[in-house]
Amino acid sequence: MKKLMTGNEAIARGAYEAGVRYASAYPGTPSTEILENIATYKGDVVAEWATNEKVALEAVIGASIAGARSIASMKHVGVNVAADPLFTYSYTGVNGGMVLVTADEPGMYSSQNEQDNRNYAKFAKIPLFEPSTSQEAKDMIKVAFDLSEKYDTPVLFRVTTRLCHSKGIVECFDREEVAIKDYVKDAKKRVTVPANAKLRRVKVEERMKELESFSNSTELNYYEINDTKIGIVASGMCINFAKEVFKEDASYMNLGFTNPMPIEKIKEFAQKVDKIYVVEENDPFIEEQMKASGIECFGKDVLPTYGEMTPDVIRKAILGDENQTRKFNEDLVVPRPPSLCAGCPHRGFFYEIGKRKNLMIAGDIGCYTLGFAPPYNAMDFTVCMGASLSAGHGAQKVFNMKENNNIRVVGVLGDSTFFHTGVNSLLDVVYNRGNSISVILDNRITGMTGHQQNPGTGYTLQGKETKEVDIEMLVRACGVDKVRVINPNDLGEVNEALDWAIALDEPSVIITRWPCVLKKISEKEVEEFNKPFKSKFEVDHEKCIGCRLCIKTGCPSLSFDKENKVANIDKNQCVGCEVCSQVCPKQAISKEEI
Repeated sequence: MKKLMTGNEAIARGAYEAGVRYASAYPGTPSTEILENIATYKGDVVAEWATNEKVALEAVIGASIAGARSIASMKHVGVNVAADPLFTYSYTGVNGGMVLVTADEPGMYSSQNEQDNRNYAKFAKIPLFEPSTSQEAKDMIKVAFDLSEKYDTPVLFRVTTRLCHSKGIVECFDREEVAIKDYVKDAKKRVTVPANAKLRRVKVEERMKELESFSNSTELNYYEINDTKIGIVASGMCINFAKEVFKEDASYMNLGFTNPMPIEKIKEFAQKVDKIYVVEENDPFIEEQMKASGIECFGKDVLPTYGEMTPDVIRKAILGDENQTRKFNEDLVVPRPPSLCAGCPHRGFFYEIGKRKNLMIAGDIGCYTLGFAPPYNAMDFTVCMGASLSAGHGAQKVFNMKENNNIRVVGVLGDSTFFHTGVNSLLDVVYNRGNSISVILDNRITGMTGHQQNPGTGYTLQGKETKEVDIEMLVRACGVDKVRVINPNDLGEVNEALDWAIALDEPSVIITRWPCVLKKISEKEVEEFNKPFKSKFEVDHEKCIGCRLCIKTGCPSLSFDKENKVANIDKNQCVGCEVCSQVCPKQAISKEEI
C-alpha cells in the first residue's frame, strides 16, 4: 500500500509498523504532527502529551526499561530541556528499543534559535539517523528500533523542517507485533551511582566501536557515481537540495547514519572523485570529521554557516550562479508580519499593559510573544520556555537594589508554558521572597502549535476526559496569596488588576482566562464563558471621528479608510470580542443588530 505522506506522518507510520507501544512528546514546530499521527493508532499505541520535553523523554525511558518499544519526539530546543535523562540513558542502555526524534529548524521559521542537534549524538555517544525522504524516514525508524535493541542504546533520529512538512510517496506495510520484553532487575546496569556508571562508561565506548563498524558497512550510507569532477557528501534533505543543483554532473554520497561517522566508506568515495563539497545544515559536523581523518574537502569555507542549504544557496555558493527570476517592484510588496488573530484573548491585555510606563515585561514562548510588536510594543525580552517568571524575578531583584527604583517587572506566559516549566519559575519567585508580577494567559489550549491538549484542558491527546488542573489552585499551592482571575477582553478589569498588582510588595499572579478564538470549546466551556465570540460589531460612520484608536488595538478585522477618514470592520473576521468598542471615545462601535 502506497500513501502520500509528510515526513512527520511517515515517522509515525514507521513507529507503528515497528511495534511501538508507548509514545510521548511536548508539541513544538516542526515536530508536533509526529505524536498527533502516532495517536491515531489508538488500539496499538498509548500516545501522551507530556508537560515538557524532559518529562516526555523520562516517561519514554520508563516504558523502555519496562520492556516496550517507545519513542519521544520534540523540536530542537526541546532536546536542551531533555538532555539530562538522555545522557544518563546512554550509559544504562535500553530494554525495549528507544528512539528520540529531534526536529531541527535551519532557518528559524518558528524558533528562537538555530542549533544543530547532531552534536547531541556525538556528545551523548549514541547512534544518529538522518533520513532524506519520507520513505527513508519511515524505513529508518524501523531500523533504528532494531539497532537500539541490538546494541543496547537509545537512538537519536534527526530530521529538519523541510522533511517534516514536505510530502513524498511512502510504501506502507502491516504492523510488526513486538512482544514486551521481560523486565529483569539489574541495579548495576540501571542505577547510575558512580561505581556503576564507571563500568557502564566502558560499555559505551565498546558500543561505539561496534557501531563504527556498522556505520561503514550499512546500506544506510551509500554513494552513486556519475560525473567524477565533483563529489557531494551530504545527509538529510541536503542531498536532495544538492541533486537539484548538480543533477548528474556530480557524484553523491548520501549519509543516513552519521554517528559514528562512516569514515572508511567516505574515504572510498573520495578516491573516486576529484573534488568534494560537504553540504550540511548547520554546523560542519561531517566536514570536521572528514578533515580530521585527512580527507580533503570544501564545506563551510564555501557554503554559509547558517540557514538552509537550499538549491539557490548551493548554486550561488559553489557555482557562483543564480536562477533567473522575473523582475518586480519590491516596493509594491505589502509586508505581512504575523499578528494576533481577530478576537484573540491576549489582545486586550497587551493593549493595556503596553501603554504603561516604568514596566519591564519579560516574555515567553508562544503566540503571545507577538505582544512585542507594534502596536503593543509590550515585551522587553524572551529567552526560552518558562523563563519569563524566573528571569523576571532576577531582573526585579536587581532593580530593587537601586535607590528610588520605580521599575516593576511583569513576567508573561501562557497556560501550557506555565505547566511546562513556569511552575518551577513561580516557585523560585515565592521561595526567594520576590515581588515581581506574574501573568498567566490562560487561553484554555496550547495555541501556538495548533491546539494540543494540556493539563488545564480536561482532555488527553487521545480524547479521554481527565482531571483538569485548576491553575488558580496550583498557583496558590505554590505559595502565592495574591491571585486574581480576570476576563482579558474587559479592559477596565485588566487595568484594575494591573494597578492592584503594581501596588503590592509581594509575589502576585494575574490569570487572564478566556478561550482561544480558534478553539473548539467543550460543553462545559460553552456554559462557563457563555458562548464567547458569537456577535459581530460594526462602525457607525456618522459617529466615527477618524481618531484611529481602535486601529491601535491591532485587530486584523479593523481597517481605516483614508479617503473617508473612518474605520471599518471586516465582518468575516470579527468575532465580537468587544475590545475595539471599549477603546472608541465616541461609542461609534457597537454590536450589529441581527
